[in-house]
Amino acid sequence: MNRHPESTDHRQRLSAMLPFFDGLSGYSVADLKRDLSAGLTVALVLVPQSMAYAQLAGLPAYYGLYAAFLPPAIAALFGSSHQLATGPVAVVSLMAAVALQPLATTGSSAYIGYAVLLALMVGLFQFTLGLFRLGLVVNFLSHPVVNGFTNAAAIIIATGQLAKLFGVTVDASEHHYQTVIQVIRAAMHYIHWPTLMMAVFAFTVMVVLKKIPLRLPNVLVAVAATTLISWATGFEQKVILPLEAVVDHDIRSLIVHYNAEAMQLHHMADQRTAINATIKEAKLAGHHLIVINAQRDLSILAHQMDLKTTVAADYRHRIRRLLFDAGRTPAGDTRLYIRGSRLPDTVGIGGTWRLKVGNGPLAASGLTFSCGGDVVGGIPGGLPAVSIPRIDSHAAITLAPSAVIIALLGFMEAISIAKAMAAKTGQRIDPNQELIGQGLANMVGATTQSYPVAGSFSRSAVNLQAGAGSGFSSVFASLTVVATLFFFTPLLYHLPQSVLAAIIMLAVAGLINVRGFIQAWRAQWYDGAISIITFGGTLAFAPHLDRGIMVGVGLSLIVFLYRNMRPNVVDLSLGLDKALHDAVTHGLRECRYIDAVRFDGPLFYANASYLEDQIRLRRKNKTQLKHIIIAAESITDMDASGQEALSLIVDRVRSAGIDISFSSVHEPVMQVLRRTHLLFKIGEDHIYPTMKQAIRAIHAKTHKGGSERHCPLTSVRMLSSNSEAKGA
Repeated sequence: MNRHPESTDHRQRLSAMLPFFDGLSGYSVADLKRDLSAGLTVALVLVPQSMAYAQLAGLPAYYGLYAAFLPPAIAALFGSSHQLATGPVAVVSLMAAVALQPLATTGSSAYIGYAVLLALMVGLFQFTLGLFRLGLVVNFLSHPVVNGFTNAAAIIIATGQLAKLFGVTVDASEHHYQTVIQVIRAAMHYIHWPTLMMAVFAFTVMVVLKKIPLRLPNVLVAVAATTLISWATGFEQKVILPLEAVVDHDIRSLIVHYNAEAMQLHHMADQRTAINATIKEAKLAGHHLIVINAQRDLSILAHQMDLKTTVAADYRHRIRRLLFDAGRTPAGDTRLYIRGSRLPDTVGIGGTWRLKVGNGPLAASGLTFSCGGDVVGGIPGGLPAVSIPRIDSHAAITLAPSAVIIALLGFMEAISIAKAMAAKTGQRIDPNQELIGQGLANMVGATTQSYPVAGSFSRSAVNLQAGAGSGFSSVFASLTVVATLFFFTPLLYHLPQSVLAAIIMLAVAGLINVRGFIQAWRAQWYDGAISIITFGGTLAFAPHLDRGIMVGVGLSLIVFLYRNMRPNVVDLSLGLDKALHDAVTHGLRECRYIDAVRFDGPLFYANASYLEDQIRLRRKNKTQLKHIIIAAESITDMDASGQEALSLIVDRVRSAGIDISFSSVHEPVMQVLRRTHLLFKIGEDHIYPTMKQAIRAIHAKTHKGGSERHCPLTSVRMLSSNSEAKGA
């Protein structure tokens, strides 16, 4: 007898809130050492990957570290998996960028604020699903849909890194494929070869180290080596010069005109913000006339901004194509010339120089020219400030659909990884508890400026292989990231951006799964078709990835409804194994007098009329029919429409002089029959425990005086053979 029931209850409640608590019993120093080693190993991959994925999300690289120091520990402490490594991942990062780009300029303070808000919304949705044990909602994303989307996302992510790989800059187009074409055209005009070589070197290091038996963190080695090379060679070469340093008058004029357009766009954006605020206030006050006038002004302003945006984009494109030679005058001043036109009285400065131009106006007093490659740059030391994310109702409404999709996709990725590892370790995984863990990771992470996170397959595999036995390995990984933020951020300044692109491209290569399409097609052709259409739709709609998912989900629901509206209805006959089988599939003859019918599915409003049609068809085709037996083992549920259809079938069959019985009726269905008094109409003596018992009960009566010598329900009768194997 337990002498301390209160202590036991307290322990059970604590285990429910903190699943890792169960693992503390018997936790030894050896376990601690294994978890510490695994955590350090995962952190060596987590630090560079998180920086790369943050840039994929459109954020400064160090925001990846903010997403990597607290969420992994929270997910491990509150989730059910001991080895799942949570943090920034490729697909969620891409989805976050797609959701945020319409709201603010990539990398801006507003953009960062919306990213943190998105993490909070994703976490809140996941936590709510887990709290109410609604993890089954993830089934709306079928495997064919996820497979098609993931393959397309991998291609989109990889091709999205080409600009960084070649060292070129282009504006994002309406469609992703148009952006890729622009990148290729820009690369045909100019490639910064040192940038490309850095990426190729990083690729080589990571691939080679992955194949050799040495247990070295390939990503960390590539990052360390390229950062050292970048620092030693002065990979980042840039100077800040006034507009007057550009010798060519036409080029200076081009820059001035671009600045004028960019400044006007900036002012128009401020006007748009003010008008939107006016509309919001007027709606609350009920001033409908003000709302109408403001909406008209907003429409006119939007048209003007579209025109200005097109002009500014043209100027920006022309500026980015400019290639300069640099020279120093006798007075020591640096001058920039269109390549090949440097004056003879200047001393040449090596390299091809380009003017760095973003989407905003340029500072005429300080233009940035570069002949080197892009690096990560300065990273603020220390931990981010803890704060509650600012709630913007308009942004929250806009982000809500994306938050739901990211939450479901992130959870699907996490739970599939957790289950795969549990199959190896024997651990029990609770999907709802995992939802709570992932939700809390995102919610708590949002207070420290994290963007949405999820479970990582690659880092989870590293965690498992490194010997992680509990969630403490993720806690140690988080502590390692904290140490990096405090002490090692200056070392990351010279990390080339193209190396981060290489890390992303190599990581997403593992997401390509062509076999998934083949397996889906082999299972059911329509599953394969859904997977392929989702893949094509996601690529075509990119960067609007949610549309690709919606296409796949829509097709899945249509197929689901169609299959439930038209379930299999088969006639049974005795097979060679003395069991009843689908007569058509197994090439068996059918009884002339008894029709043993199996209905494969619940009987409800969507398919009730279909069963009526099938029974009517059998009455028409089998002119000697005397008795119908409906095998109900697959009818797991029945609603009012199904009950009504069944009642009509009984009436019509018996009015035609044919009897009807049922076998293997489930208790929930039997309760419906009792409550609606349909059981009285059918007759309790017409309900049989099994189909074979039903056949034995009615066989003699239906075959009396008949010409069928060997009934296909009691002896095997093949369509392709004249031989008859007699049975009981």
